[in-house]
Amino acid sequence: MDENLSGEKTQPTRVVPPPEILIGDRALKAQKRKQRWRFLGIVLLVLVLGYFLAPFRTNILVLGTDDSPERGQLGRTDTIILTTIIPLKPYVGALGIPRDLWVEIPGVGEQRINTAYFFAEAEQSGSGAGAAVETVRQNFGVTVDYHIVLHMFGMVDVIDALGGIDIVLDAPQGGFPAGTHHLDGIQALALVRERYSADDFSRMQQGQIVVLASLKKALNPQHWSRLPGVLIAVLQTIETDIPAWQTPRLGFALVRASLSGIDNRIIDREMI
Repeated sequence: MDENLSGEKTQPTRVVPPPEILIGDRALKAQKRKQRWRFLGIVLLVLVLGYFLAPFRTNILVLGTDDSPERGQLGRTDTIILTTIIPLKPYVGALGIPRDLWVEIPGVGEQRINTAYFFAEAEQSGSGAGAAVETVRQNFGVTVDYHIVLHMFGMVDVIDALGGIDIVLDAPQGGFPAGTHHLDGIQALALVRERYSADDFSRMQQGQIVVLASLKKALNPQHWSRLPGVLIAVLQTIETDIPAWQTPRLGFALVRASLSGIDNRIIDREMI
């Protein structure tokens, strides 16, 4: 407190800015806060878009093994699908590779491509997928980022968890007449492994038909109520080196690409 000339104590004088200055100062601070939040929102949006739309291409080698409870875990990869995903478009391409394609297998020599997995697994458990990836890289000049190994006998549980799959055949194939067919897990596995009326190229197509029909149904929102059971079956059926943080972005790209369709192709007789 201050003292006046008579010695009395008085309150110090405070300078109060005019109301219009106070209002203008508050408005300026509010505007700065909005700008900061807008900037943070833009940064967050860029990070989210970068996560879901980059990198521009991811290549995944899908391997379906012919192992079974009777044969054991050591099998050959009768289904080989080189898959490429471009999230930005979005685009998903699937190239079926014949299991009997004669290639140079690193460390083995000339052999059928489906034995790359077999020879490596026989030498060291868990190395088969890496050997198949390296074989594709060496023979096709394509860098593969990740792999997925589908133990085909386990696909029975996955397809049953989906409630079966629907396939459309333009011509008789795999013991089924032309037309639309609803298959349960055992029927789908029989189609993949059918060998009496089909050659290697037809079996390759049949394997792709089953895998893609399963993927198509899993991506359909009408069947997402089944996904918890499907996920449990999948975790017991597949082996993959795709990191967990990649799964949402790749899954999102698959869902978007499924709206326009997956570009499904095979290496046919003319190419061979």
